[in-house]
Amino acid sequence: MFLQKLRLYNFKNHAEVNLTFEEKINCFFGKNGSGKTNLLDAIYYLSFTKSAFNQYDLQNVRHDQLGFLVKGTFEISNKQKEVICSIRQGEKKSLFEDDQEIIKFSGHVGKYPVVLIAPQDIELIWDGSELRRKFFDVLISQLDRIYLDSLIQYNHHLKQRNSLLRTFSERGKVDTDLIASYDLKLALAGDYIYKTRRAFIENFKPIFSKHYDFLVREPFEKVDITYRSDLRGVDLELLLKKNLQRDLLLQRTTSGVHRDDFLFTLNELELKRVGSQGQQKSFLIGLKLAEFQILATEKQVKPILLLDDILINWTI
Repeated sequence: MFLQKLRLYNFKNHAEVNLTFEEKINCFFGKNGSGKTNLLDAIYYLSFTKSAFNQYDLQNVRHDQLGFLVKGTFEISNKQKEVICSIRQGEKKSLFEDDQEIIKFSGHVGKYPVVLIAPQDIELIWDGSELRRKFFDVLISQLDRIYLDSLIQYNHHLKQRNSLLRTFSERGKVDTDLIASYDLKLALAGDYIYKTRRAFIENFKPIFSKHYDFLVREPFEKVDITYRSDLRGVDLELLLKKNLQRDLLLQRTTSGVHRDDFLFTLNELELKRVGSQGQQKSFLIGLKLAEFQILATEKQVKPILLLDDILINWTI
């Protein structure tokens, strides 16, 4: 698969851009702030229908404009596909593939796989569990549509349950039947998420270790990834019921797969505490290369690999 053409209208700092790419390697050159990363983000947008860097769509609209449009022409499996993603202030985001409107965006994820490596990705190692969950969620979602749907359902029910907890806490009265109905919904979606993450990480680890070993060529460095979850050996529905009083006190759900983490270790010690800058960056690039390999194998098409200043800012 490769991206033949890219067109932008009022996307971030770009008023209008028309680019045609070569099939192998393409490079963007320009001064700082000229919008090189924004071009990569536009390509990411065509794959995921959202930015890799901005949570809110309207933040990607050029200053003083009402909306943006990103258009890409892909060649995949010897077929040409055109994808258009756009948004306008006051209207819903729209997505079209070959002039056919896509109503369910989750069904689009994974069709045009993309792997992005950017300097801020080092926060996967330095920061909290949310970024690590997001990394694996994005990867698995491109391979498993049911997993993505389960994530969407889980997060929706979690938000509603937390809202109920706040309401019940303020009123001093709990509707046990209502809260139990949300416990069941969370448990059904959460069980699939937990089992899929657990199985996936076991397949991912040897592929990742192979890439890390190739990068560092150091036989005495052993890296590992440990999946940590509240659901290990526990039924989530029972766990939610057990922790209800604590949840009411804190006004949020304190158990579930939204608290999962992936522990990165070097020689059985936490990487972010003992790893050098070079080891941490090698670990991260190993993660991304494993992501690329798994997507290429499972999708039977090579993803688009986007490298943002990796040679300049990621010296190992």
